[in-house]
Amino acid sequence: MTPHSLAFYVDVVTTGTVLGAKPTDSPDRVTTILGTDFAENSLDDHNMWRDYGMVEFFWIRESPDHPWEGHHFTLHVHRLSYWGGSIVNGAIRERYGRFDRHLRFDKLERLLAKRGARLEDVPDVNAPAFTLHWQPDSQASVMAFRAHEKGERRRGSDRVGDVYVISSPMSAEQVEWNRERYGGQDA
Repeated sequence: MTPHSLAFYVDVVTTGTVLGAKPTDSPDRVTTILGTDFAENSLDDHNMWRDYGMVEFFWIRESPDHPWEGHHFTLHVHRLSYWGGSIVNGAIRERYGRFDRHLRFDKLERLLAKRGARLEDVPDVNAPAFTLHWQPDSQASVMAFRAHEKGERRRGSDRVGDVYVISSPMSAEQVEWNRERYGGQDA
């Protein structure tokens, strides 16, 4: 078995879920899985997200009379470089153990390949500072930190080659749009 947090990341990218919580799940369902230790945020009556530490789930709705519909989740892996494993949700730590401050993209990519889950490179607006990669079966995306902008100083200890975020879902249509829009840039 892959040690510690590496198994968690492989599971997220291969399934497009967090401990089985899907991006389309209701707020109640996600809370049943991840627990009640979260910060709830909303800018208006149509959008809400819950911050469970390293992972955030997002919902939308047409109006206050409509139920929340799951939109996506984002794993903010970069937060580990600042706060360490204490930022990881308790349910995730309980299942997967300790978390290192960094996740190397090349290591994640090798582990995914061993599971038969290939990543495709996707052109992105954030290139060349970041690269974007997509797992078509799970519709998960992985963004890796590749270069500091000229003159930029980063807080924390972000390292070139680290995974920055993992998100789900990223549809085939979104990937195609990125390829058409940003295909002339380095992927």
